[in-house]
Amino acid sequence: MTHTLHIVGGGMAGSEAAWQAANMGVRVVIHEMRPAVGTFAHRTGHFAEMVCSNSFRSDDDERNAVGLLHWEMRAAGGLIMEMAEAHKLPAGGALAVDRDPFAAAVTARLVAHPLISASYGEVTSLPSDGTWIVATGPLTSGALAEAIKAETGAEALAFFDAIAPIVYADSVDMSVAWMQSRYDKGETLDEQTAYMNCPMTKDQYYAFIDALLAAEKTEFHEGETAGYFDGCLPIEVMAERGRETLRFGPMKPVGLTDGHGGPKPYAVVQLRRDNKLGTLYNMVGFQTKMKYGAQTAVFKMIPGLQDANFARLGGIHRNTFLNSPTV
Repeated sequence: MTHTLHIVGGGMAGSEAAWQAANMGVRVVIHEMRPAVGTFAHRTGHFAEMVCSNSFRSDDDERNAVGLLHWEMRAAGGLIMEMAEAHKLPAGGALAVDRDPFAAAVTARLVAHPLISASYGEVTSLPSDGTWIVATGPLTSGALAEAIKAETGAEALAFFDAIAPIVYADSVDMSVAWMQSRYDKGETLDEQTAYMNCPMTKDQYYAFIDALLAAEKTEFHEGETAGYFDGCLPIEVMAERGRETLRFGPMKPVGLTDGHGGPKPYAVVQLRRDNKLGTLYNMVGFQTKMKYGAQTAVFKMIPGLQDANFARLGGIHRNTFLNSPTV
């Protein structure tokens, strides 16, 4: 087959689309602007780079819809699931990966495929001929986003997303924190002890909420009206919705027992392993728009993180999307 499929964007969707098409005999060109043109969140030029969480969420294909999607992707010979399995980390019932080796492996498999080639450089307009898939994802460049907006007539084409901090494991005080997955999920001891847990008393929790609400935040530009993605709200936005919101959300204490024999925590901050070496842990559900100085001050109020060293602080960025049912 001499027909060529062009795919704009080498993220998760673009990478998987390229793999599936090439394995059906279609010649594929992946157009990727990185590393020449970067984004707020990306750090590398790899395909399938995970910029926020390193988790693909639940891998339970019998009781969870996301896990069922994982099963279907595996059944279809999906590259993303194959590489995720090869680079997975203990994460209880979730499928989490060592993000950098995962992305490097996806990239290596794609560029080694005889029917796939990569073209590096920014695509700034919608092509008028040929067969194309636009899979640029939420961090689409401004020029292409404007071209898509002009073509579709979409008005609400963006929301704000946030990134959670990553902590160096050896800076966590394990005389306070303990290792346990919620409800001891997982088939192995590594999976059942995949998370660091930092407990809070009632007084510590409310002091943390007060500091969170009072902290200096990143302000939007004048006239910016995009909302937030409800599935990844900044923790301070959740706290603004009610002082108990976090305690029934990412800081819920259920399914956890203080590994040091202390009383039942009023709230718990969980950290999930972020690399194979176990030297990095990300703060689960702690995506934030606090300014950097405020982040270190507020997060060091968490018991066990009082001396924490941060490999990455949180941040907020604009995500672009297509409202597909209206296009």
